[in-house]
Amino acid sequence: MDQPLIAADPHAEIREEVAKLCARFPGEYWRKVDRERAYPTEFVQALTEAGYLGALIPEEYGGAGLPLSAAAAILEEIHRSGGNAGACHAQMYIMGTILRHGSPEQKAKYLPKIASGELRLQAFGVTEPTSGTDTTALRTVAKREGDNYIVNGQKIWTSRAEHSDLMLLLARTTPRDQVAKKTEGLSTFIVDMKAALGNGLTIRPIRTMMNHNTTEVFFDNMVVPAANLVGQEGKGFRYILDGMNAERLLISSESIGDAKWFIRKAVDYSKERVLFGRPIGQNQGVQFPIARAYAQMRAAEALLKTGLEKFEAGLPCGEEANMSKMLAAEAAWAAAEACIQTHGGFGFAEEYDVERKYREARLYQVAPISTNLVLSYIGEHVLGMPRSY
Repeated sequence: MDQPLIAADPHAEIREEVAKLCARFPGEYWRKVDRERAYPTEFVQALTEAGYLGALIPEEYGGAGLPLSAAAAILEEIHRSGGNAGACHAQMYIMGTILRHGSPEQKAKYLPKIASGELRLQAFGVTEPTSGTDTTALRTVAKREGDNYIVNGQKIWTSRAEHSDLMLLLARTTPRDQVAKKTEGLSTFIVDMKAALGNGLTIRPIRTMMNHNTTEVFFDNMVVPAANLVGQEGKGFRYILDGMNAERLLISSESIGDAKWFIRKAVDYSKERVLFGRPIGQNQGVQFPIARAYAQMRAAEALLKTGLEKFEAGLPCGEEANMSKMLAAEAAWAAAEACIQTHGGFGFAEEYDVERKYREARLYQVAPISTNLVLSYIGEHVLGMPRSY
């Protein structure tokens, strides 16, 4: 019987070109940015000029009109090359909310400028200090007054707020005790951050273990034009949910890229480092953790591929999106552990880039959704068990 042909990677050319671009930003560049807690402006600009940050924007608005799997390939290659897409990946997964639910006027106003790089859509205002991942319990309020909404409240872990022109904001427009379902009464807005800064919007950086340019933001009678409401008032939670599967699939691709970087780094070092007259990679104690991490990565990669195919076909993909995100993050961490252990003391030295990537990789078991919530989703929605929270 003839063996079925395995389809060639449809995004091989994109991967190759992204890798070439990333080669212009080697470890020295990322170490300097990390050391100074700076924003990788030059890298983000290069991605923008090459059209990669506008990959999902339709061609009619100046973008590339590519599918989500292409965006995943771009982000994976950035991480596989030793970089970090956290400075700009939100522009890809936030995009879906505007593409699916934005008005023709909003699309015409913002998308061409986002595609060209004139505007950055990088900030996502959802999480709050008191509610965390319990999004429906958020306390930020937007009250309609004439042709505007007046916003009061606070968000936290709003990454890239200092480096973004626009924010996608989720706020409550109807009190929680006045809606039939707690998911109702939430609305989504496009916020012009440059206009609002100092006029009701305050941004405070949060220093974290990795250079993620994250902040907390405060709204004090901030004015948002009613024209900036995305879709219908009170339906914002559903609009945000639409983008969460895309977000998890894209984050999965980043973790896959991290795992590949760690594995290659560990394999290369294990063959070069000679102790007691033999390369350390010849020892099973060194070899097996790397091999196991590789197997974990390939399994997560296969699930991610299925999730992307379902997403692009318009099929439900919550199971694959959540599980691939969890498994890819765990595979990246297993690869990180194997890599730092293989390098020994050198793994903690800045010049090897291992310790920086090690810190960065740990984030994705917590964000954008924690492993425990993924397991809760699987238990309830996949296995049909009682709701655990």
